[in-house]
Amino acid sequence: MADLRTKYMGIELKSPIIAGASNLVTDIHKLRKLEESGVAAIVYKSLFEEQVELENLELYELKTEYEHRHAEQVTLFPNSQSVPESPDDYLLHLRKAREAVSIPLFASLNAVRDEVWVEYALKAAETGVDGLELNFYSLPDESGSGRESIEKQQVETLRKVKAAVKIPVAVKLTPYYTNTLSFISELDKAGADAVVVFNRLIQPDIDIFAEQHTMPYNLSSSEDNRLPLRFTGMLHGNVKASVCTSTGVYSANDVVKMILAGADTVQVVSTLYRNGVEVVKSMNEEIEKWMEGHGYSNLGSFRGKLSMKRSENKLPYTRAQYIDFMLNSGDIMKKYRALS
Repeated sequence: MADLRTKYMGIELKSPIIAGASNLVTDIHKLRKLEESGVAAIVYKSLFEEQVELENLELYELKTEYEHRHAEQVTLFPNSQSVPESPDDYLLHLRKAREAVSIPLFASLNAVRDEVWVEYALKAAETGVDGLELNFYSLPDESGSGRESIEKQQVETLRKVKAAVKIPVAVKLTPYYTNTLSFISELDKAGADAVVVFNRLIQPDIDIFAEQHTMPYNLSSSEDNRLPLRFTGMLHGNVKASVCTSTGVYSANDVVKMILAGADTVQVVSTLYRNGVEVVKSMNEEIEKWMEGHGYSNLGSFRGKLSMKRSENKLPYTRAQYIDFMLNSGDIMKKYRALS
């Protein structure tokens, strides 16, 4: 039988498939189902800095609501644990999740200020999780912040979190950096134990009938994995950090592709929603079947075989081949007309 074991951030996993952060993992029953289905590790749903700020605001309002009427009541306000969906609630649920499964569990944090990153990295580590996942991104705004200051700040945040905790730390990124590979190299030098490529951000839409903005949550498709596949192939052998591929990983074939490109692990979310948590079992079985059919006894025997570093043909990673597409556009149109 083929060996699906792999290492991620120095932690041995029974397979390369990790359940990414989502609402699914907040249900203890589903957590256990994921473990039974063969998921090797789970990333718990993210804690956002907005939750921390909301708690602080609500607590302040509770403290000051009656201060001009009955000053003595200021000392009778409820503590932060009474605020619904507070960070303390999150940490409690995270601890319960850690106790519910035996496979590695990672906490996911999404903050802005360094003091919040560090504070909740420490608190999350105290729950017994096996590692942390920091979500780094920067949206377009009017602040005028340059590339250097944004990237320097994120690298500094990683250094501070790494200095504060003893568990491994992964960084989940978007592809929207001036030079993504160069930035990942800086994160690698700063001590990132893993990089996750890439985070799928929610993008705004406009309802033309209601004439208002909407924020739809669209699941990914297998076609969405081509960009992370390219970066995975370019990262393999060039960074010390583990490489985890995310977005558009739906099937065993997708997992095999990513390992051929050089991934240590993959994260899945959309396929769990579309196909149920049981899909992981069939994915692992199909990966084993593919490996046995190709004569591979373990993942390491073919990991990175088609990465840029090991491939004789570098064009898939270094050129978009747009000119070739235009030159052959006539043949392509004939092909699609025949299919229609």
